[in-house]
Amino acid sequence: MTVATSQKLPLDWTVIIYMATIHLVALLSLLPSNFSWGAVGLAFFLYWVTGALGITLGFHRMVTHCSFQVPKWLEYILVFCGTLACQGGPIRWVGLHRLHHKYSDTENDPHDSNLGFWWSHMGWMLHEISADNEVPRYTQDIAGDPFYQFCQKYMILIQMALGLLLYFLGGWPFVIWGIFVRLVIVFHFTWFVNSATHKFGYKSHESNDNSKNCWWVALLTFGEGWHNNHHAYQHSARHGLAWWEIDITWMTIQVLKSLGLATNVKLAPSRETN
Repeated sequence: MTVATSQKLPLDWTVIIYMATIHLVALLSLLPSNFSWGAVGLAFFLYWVTGALGITLGFHRMVTHCSFQVPKWLEYILVFCGTLACQGGPIRWVGLHRLHHKYSDTENDPHDSNLGFWWSHMGWMLHEISADNEVPRYTQDIAGDPFYQFCQKYMILIQMALGLLLYFLGGWPFVIWGIFVRLVIVFHFTWFVNSATHKFGYKSHESNDNSKNCWWVALLTFGEGWHNNHHAYQHSARHGLAWWEIDITWMTIQVLKSLGLATNVKLAPSRETN
């Protein structure tokens, strides 16, 4: 797929309206009446719950790459946290990410970085892409699970329920910051892994694509920015392989392992232990 052909793909107006609405409502946080330090604190707490525990730990390392296993009850909690990030539901998210790794930076990669920063960051989501047709093929291990199906089907209603809870706890400031501002933050930080880490940084391993290690993306995404390491060793639970490559998510997995909650933890060959 070339830049020209990508621009000819039909626009997905449902997604465009969805994204525009979230971003526009988030701007209401600029009004003094919608500001409170409690609301800001809530937004950053939910950024950790949904971005770190949900997307990074749950959707990505646990489900997509099977880097470790946890008891089913904890797996469902992490998947639920990821669903609260409102990035398309667990089944579609996992399927598209597995496709990305299989075809990284080639024509069949949903967010091929060769098509430019904008395309890999969020442009691909605003079009009807053929990769969606491949999702069932790459999610056979989770597609039949009733809980995953529930999260996939009712992602928006789950978010609305959270919004109602936040409204009763702190009014509109909690809703604006805890839902809309937080969603925008987690959206773009997650998308930087698709865009920035395929443009900026350094390569420490051969991965046959444009993936790079980018320290500032790692900082924003709890360790996901060590992306070249990850593409070289996709199933490793640890992305920050050098001692100075800080990986908060790997530290979280270590805590879960020490508690007996994380098992079958997979590591890059040089990091494997008995």
